[in-house]
This record gives sequence, structure tokens and C-alpha cells, in this order.
Amino acid sequence: MQSKINLAERVKQIKPSPTLAVNAKAKALKAAGANILNFSVGEPDFDTPDHVREAGKAAIDAGFTRYTAVPGTPELREAIAARFAEDHGWNYSPEQIQVSCGGKHGLYNMAQALFGPGDEVLILAPYWVSYPDIIQLAGATPVIVPLSEEKNFDLEYEVLADYVTERTRGIIINSPSNPTGSVFSREALAAIGKLALENNWAIITDDIYDTITYVDGKLPHILDVDPALAAQTLVLNGVSKSFAMTGWRIGYTAGPQHVISAMNKIQSQSTSNPSSVAQMAALAAVSGPQDFPAVMRQAFEPRLDYILEALAGIEGVSCVKPSGAFYVFPNVAAYYGRSFKGKKIQGSLDMADYLLDESKIAVVPGIAFGADPFIRFSFATSMEVIRDGMNRFKEALGRLE
Repeated sequence: MQSKINLAERVKQIKPSPTLAVNAKAKALKAAGANILNFSVGEPDFDTPDHVREAGKAAIDAGFTRYTAVPGTPELREAIAARFAEDHGWNYSPEQIQVSCGGKHGLYNMAQALFGPGDEVLILAPYWVSYPDIIQLAGATPVIVPLSEEKNFDLEYEVLADYVTERTRGIIINSPSNPTGSVFSREALAAIGKLALENNWAIITDDIYDTITYVDGKLPHILDVDPALAAQTLVLNGVSKSFAMTGWRIGYTAGPQHVISAMNKIQSQSTSNPSSVAQMAALAAVSGPQDFPAVMRQAFEPRLDYILEALAGIEGVSCVKPSGAFYVFPNVAAYYGRSFKGKKIQGSLDMADYLLDESKIAVVPGIAFGADPFIRFSFATSMEVIRDGMNRFKEALGRLE
């Protein structure tokens, strides 16, 4: 029976997460017996640290399974504020912090609190797949600012200024970036800060990968470029990547108190508090030893070196070396227009389908990130899978005519 219920216009404008869709298809093929090498998943291939898991178990055993304060427990918000102060020298009160059901939820709360119809929000491409849709769900318009592979996906003042209008209300920064792994230079952040101060924009800086880096020293950050920007900056982070806690769903946002209060109103009428048990595990992560990201980096670096060397050995493929996160974003546009068994590869979506169907490699098409010439590989997987995957990838490209 066909339903007569009509869908809201807003849901017709957005797309399902392509990364989750590719991962689901890959898992379904694997369950059916196919030898799938999955490079699509955006999560560390590590178990959550023991002390964090034990804290979650202890919370259950202690009966800490009821509602908490909507923005998160006071203890967790205090620990997050202390972590910001220790790691960066930024001073936030617990009232300036919201704990959400993952980083994506924090971004959603933020967009709902800040933006609406007629507003424009600048999004630097390649971008994380959910940014445009989250802005659209708030009724605002995402304005895509393309970055250049030749410039290592860094930003120049003149490029950004070309996309500014009288309706611009904010900008989203992601550094290190998903999908490129690139880090914005101090000069790029200064350009953003200058325009933001002049035009009173909200700056949303998504720092979820800030502990997973392959450069020595502290990364450039917008709040270090000009501390005055703190009055109009929202810092989003979480424990998902730094502590291999993707499934625990704990993110957090720090920023001006009136914005956080508005975000709390929205959260109070949607999810209420994040999981009480997951909050206790996050408390152990944030306030406990901070050496786990270094353990992951030790594993990720040789994988990154191998995959970059393998990509460099494939004719027509280029790839910017990541400075953080656990992705590579090779340019495969040289193979567009070629065919296999009469089927032409028209873009990254066709390329991803071809690799999955013919070589059993799951990657994410670059068009999902606003950059069709590219595809994304996650190297948060074993070296064995990476070696096999790079061999299959090279052979698959070689079969195209």
C-alpha cells in the first residue's frame, strides 16, 4: 500500500552520509562471502583504552544509568575545561561547554542555534561530508569555497574573500582535515580571522583530529593566531578519534556562553543528555593519561609512508601528503573517461563503484567531499590490508582502457 504521508521539504534537500553508505555496502558484500578490503571507514582500528572501558563498566555497576544534566555532567565539563587549559592555555568555564551525542550532534546543535534562512555559511572544500547538509537543515545556505591541490589544500585570503557576501554569517574550519589530512597554515588562519573580525562571523573550528598528527610541535590554531577571536569562535572536539571511542558517541563544544546556552535549549528538546555511561568513560579519557594518540600515531605513520609510496608509483595519480588524521585523498581524474567492459568511468562515484565491484576495494568517492577528482582511502586498517589494497588498486586502474 502506498502511503499518502508527504515528507517535509527539508529532508528532500539532504543526502544520506555517503561514507556510512559505502561502509554498509562493503559490510554486506563481506557478509555474503566477498573478500572486501574496506578503506571507507572513518574510525581508528584500535580498541578503546582499558582504563576508559573500565570506567564505563564501573558506571554500570554503580548504577550510574539515569538522566544527567542536559549539557553533560558537571564533572565531565570541568574536566574538558581543564584539558583545554592544560593543552592550549584556553580558559573556559564549565558553563561554556556542552557535551553532545558525538561531534556531529554538536555541529547540528550549533547550526540550529546560529543560522537560519537567508544566512550563508562558508565551507572549505574538500569538506567533511555532513557540513553542507547540517547547514541546510538549519535553513541556511552552504557556500562552498574550493581549495587547490597545488596549494596543499591551504587557503589564501583572496580566494576566501571572493565568496564573502553581505549574507555571510559564519565559516567552518576542519584542521587536520577529513578527507585530505591537510592542516591550515598560520597565514590561512590569519586570513580567516581578519575577515571574521571585520564581518562579525561565527567561526566553527572542528578539531576532532587534532591529536592525530604527523608533524612535530603544536599545530596552528585560530585561537592562537588571535585570542580576541574567542568571543566569536566555537571549538568542536570529542573522544571518538583520540581515544578510539566512535561508538560511545561523546563530542563536546566550547564557546561563548550565550551560544552554548542556546545549544543546550536545542539539546534539551531533542536528545536530552548524552549517555550517562559513555560520559563516565569520556571523563576517564579526558582526565586520564593522554598517551594513547601517540600509540596510534606510531602505528599509523608506517602505514601512511607505505600508502604514499604505493600511490606515487601509480602513473597519473597524485596525492598531497597528510599532516594529520588517517586518510589519503589521491587525485584519480587522469583515469576518468576510460572504460571497463564498456562501462565508462565518468567521475569519482563511478570509480568507487568500479573498485568495489571489480576489485573488492571500498573507498569513498571524492564528490561526497565536494571534490570529484579524488577518492578517499582510510589507512586506519592493517598493513596487510593496505599492501593488498594498493596492489588491487594499481591493477584495477591498469585494466581501464
